[in-house]
Amino acid sequence: MNPPPRRVLVIVTRRIGDVLLATPVIHSLKLAWPGATIDALVFSSTSSVLAANPDITHIHAITERPTFTQHIVFIAKIFKQYDLALSLVPGDRPTFYAFLAGRKKVGLLLDTPKESWKQHFLDDWVAYDLAEKHTVLTYLSLLQTLQVPAQPEITLSWREADQQRANEMLAPIREQRFVVLHLYPKFNYKMWSDAGWIQLAQWIETRGLRIVLTGGNDAAELEYVSHLANAMTAPLNLAGQLSLNETACVLARAVAYVGPDTAVTHMAAALDVPTVTLFGPTDPVKWGPWPKQYRDLSRTPWQRFGDQSCGRVRLLQGRATCVPCGKEGCERNIASFSDCLLQLPPQRVIDALADLLKIQ
Repeated sequence: MNPPPRRVLVIVTRRIGDVLLATPVIHSLKLAWPGATIDALVFSSTSSVLAANPDITHIHAITERPTFTQHIVFIAKIFKQYDLALSLVPGDRPTFYAFLAGRKKVGLLLDTPKESWKQHFLDDWVAYDLAEKHTVLTYLSLLQTLQVPAQPEITLSWREADQQRANEMLAPIREQRFVVLHLYPKFNYKMWSDAGWIQLAQWIETRGLRIVLTGGNDAAELEYVSHLANAMTAPLNLAGQLSLNETACVLARAVAYVGPDTAVTHMAAALDVPTVTLFGPTDPVKWGPWPKQYRDLSRTPWQRFGDQSCGRVRLLQGRATCVPCGKEGCERNIASFSDCLLQLPPQRVIDALADLLKIQ
């Protein structure tokens, strides 16, 4: 753009993992236009992952289901306030927000006849790849319309207070080496087996390493983590006690991390922590953790099938002819479980972790 925009809005109204994977776009824009003010528009429930991001000046946080009055007030706040608005989500609302907020507006859209009407609300658009591109690469593809060089590294930042809080929470294990286990994904269909976690924990403990458990403050999650913690020897259970930024500080000090398909796993990979992640229904091509050192913009880090390694990340996939099905569990709803993950043998996870740690 000539002249360069002074105010830019990046719209990512999706889950925490999606917002985290959008930070390469934000950083690329800041590198291209260092004098520009770059703001983000996200859901209130995801704004914390950007709270300390040095590339962002202001975060507009909106609830997932605002009332009519809240919507009107919010739209009035952003109306034509930006030289450029980018929508990284091909939905109706984010496209509409870009149309209202930006003098120039670009976005990702589904390239289907049913969705073609949204093209009229944008000055330029790029097809949202549903299958063959990693989400990071899909987001970055929008920069081509602006002739902005793409920088693929994910940004994770925290404040000094976050670091101090993390240090306080880790005080009980002092300077001991530890592995972070994130036991609980948001949905049942991404869960591993209780027996698998317990056997993995026993192996870690017999190698002289401590275990730190992370997790959110949802009641079901706290109960689940507490249940498994009681079956382990002496874990430090920090579930429900850390913000996302504080969790990042804890991850940065870990010797390794093991977790399912969840936002915290993306954080561990972005921090270059040796990571083992467990995948079932989810397609790794689209949603595998983006390794910190991976910079190839021509292809995704992951293939669709099989156990894989990229950088310091080991991705283990459940073995079944239907994997990855892309469905919400074997019963096709978020409350159901996935047999491919429940049947994933603990020894495969132990072997991957042992290889990363270079121990037997």
